[in-house]
Amino acid sequence: MPQWLCLQLMRAFHNKNRRQVKLLNDCWFFYRTKQNEVKEQS
Repeated sequence: MPQWLCLQLMRAFHNKNRRQVKLLNDCWFFYRTKQNEVKEQS
């Protein structure tokens, strides 16, 4: 997981910002699935 994303998630959890946690979580899973698709095509 990229460092910037980790920091954003920690900040969102600390501030109890559910909307931001959900958004960042969705971004991470989207990024991860895209990376897996690229690896499988190679």
